[in-house]
Amino acid sequence: MGMTTLTGTLTCATPAEAELVQTYLPEHIRLSRAESGCLKFEVTPSNEFMVWTLDEAFVDADAFKAHQTRTESTIWAEQTAHIARNFKRIDHA
Repeated sequence: MGMTTLTGTLTCATPAEAELVQTYLPEHIRLSRAESGCLKFEVTPSNEFMVWTLDEAFVDADAFKAHQTRTESTIWAEQTAHIARNFKRIDHA
């Protein structure tokens, strides 16, 4: 089983949503990067107003699933669940 990657965008509809991202994103990044199996976890502001780009890589699908499971119960998930996400997942051979 090969690496799993996720790329895409997180798009805020309002300045209040953007403020939530700015408030909770640093800790979300820190915790995600500390996970076993996380190879890369980048969420950065794009050139487009209130849009962040996402670039993640995990050693395999199991590591990615563990990341998703951990994230489900975080304040990040609770506070940003309503924000639009457009992600593309690839499971590499």
